[in-house]
Amino acid sequence: MSNQEPGSGDFIHRFVPSQDGSAVTLLLLHGTGGTENDLIGLGGSLLPGAALLSPRGKVLENGMPRFFRRFAEGVFDVNDLVARTEELATFVEKSSSRKGFGRKIVAVGYSNGANIASSLILLRPGLLSGAVLLRPMVPFTMQVVPDLSGVRILIEAGTSDIIVPKDQPEALAQIYRSGKAEVTLRWQETGHQLTSADIEVAKGWLAGFAESNPTKRKRQRS
Repeated sequence: MSNQEPGSGDFIHRFVPSQDGSAVTLLLLHGTGGTENDLIGLGGSLLPGAALLSPRGKVLENGMPRFFRRFAEGVFDVNDLVARTEELATFVEKSSSRKGFGRKIVAVGYSNGANIASSLILLRPGLLSGAVLLRPMVPFTMQVVPDLSGVRILIEAGTSDIIVPKDQPEALAQIYRSGKAEVTLRWQETGHQLTSADIEVAKGWLAGFAESNPTKRKRQRS
């Protein structure tokens, strides 16, 4: 598998439909070296019943899939990031139409996946209802941040993360707050790797997006 240029076709992906009529779809975005399978189990445990859409990044770095190119660790190819953000947004929109989901799309991204999720929020406002950003960085700076009113964002950062500079999570939170998003920033006493504490925080936060199935409520009352 070689690098695919933006617009070169659909994403390799997995889709798991909701089993209980949930209005939420989790867009699962893996880190460098991951695949469409990496976050399926995590997504199912974070918000049981939600539909899951998990694409594989099209860029290869030393054989490892990523969602966009970088020049060095922490130095992004912003032109490529913007182009691939647009491509990913189009894929999500088309998938929503084909697969019949879309009332609430919430990204769950780790590392490289968190960074393209951050870019989605800024470049395609209205696509996502929210995002769980695990070890993100600021993807780029903007002169004018779009109106993000109603968007909920959870940022989880590591106090000893040697990949993400310590000023980045707070800077990213400020960018989103300037667009009127509702932002929660949580620090974990760990590095770049995820911990059970990260998962528990994300699980509790995502519960706010869950909607009961009206059919199930009707059955419970009858």
